[in-house]
Amino acid sequence: MGLFKKNPFGHILFLKKWLIRVAGLMTHRRYNGFNQLKIEGSEIIKDLPETKVLFISNHQTYFADVVAMFHVFNASLKGRQDSIKNVGYLWHPKLNIYYVAALETMKAGLLPKILAYAGSISIERTWRANGQEVNRQVKMSDISNIGKALNDGWVITFPQGTTKPWKPIRKGTAHIIKKYKPIVIPIVIDGFRRSFDKKGLNVKKKGILQSMVIKEPLQIDYDNESIDDIVEKIEYAIEQHPSFLKVLTTAEIKEMEELNELRRYSADHHKKSDS
Repeated sequence: MGLFKKNPFGHILFLKKWLIRVAGLMTHRRYNGFNQLKIEGSEIIKDLPETKVLFISNHQTYFADVVAMFHVFNASLKGRQDSIKNVGYLWHPKLNIYYVAALETMKAGLLPKILAYAGSISIERTWRANGQEVNRQVKMSDISNIGKALNDGWVITFPQGTTKPWKPIRKGTAHIIKKYKPIVIPIVIDGFRRSFDKKGLNVKKKGILQSMVIKEPLQIDYDNESIDDIVEKIEYAIEQHPSFLKVLTTAEIKEMEELNELRRYSADHHKKSDS
């Protein structure tokens, strides 16, 4: 009977384990091969409780961001600090990692379908559908499913709900934080938009140094802080508050682009050194 044990979403766990392994093997070289992922702060992961942890992050592609997090989280739990070398950490992956994704993005292609079974909490966007602006009520079943996932394990969400930078934080994330009171871990990523296409399924450029910074838990007064207070904390934590954009001058933007070129060179040099 243990072989057919299911999680709260009805997924057969041994099948989910094999799908995570397959997806991990299919994607590992995207972060530790022809592209390199620089990780900071992964020591935080191994000390987190088994359940009620919410990861919040900025968003650059539909799938590559969350797949990288699956790699980093599992590697960290197996004792690798800031590294995803040696993909053996996927042999016994953490099965109760979930991520929030728009329902319409989970239907196209083999990898999205594998990822959907491996841990997506598919929700209906309230503001956009099929490329059109909409105005829908939040489905209470979507909120309930996120709560169910938090009670069972860890949940990854992208509070802006879009891969476009500097977009407003959706207040639904703050409502979930107040309602379920999880530990909230901010993550800031970069380089994924340059490495992959928008969906994050196809490699757009090689030799890109991607980065993932995992920060200390947010300090939140769940009972007394307002929704707007929590939204502002999220904006600063994932470095998407408007003030971050305002301080960038034209010269600084040019410098960032030059740094990106240096990153490409460094990643290529690192790759040659390893071979």
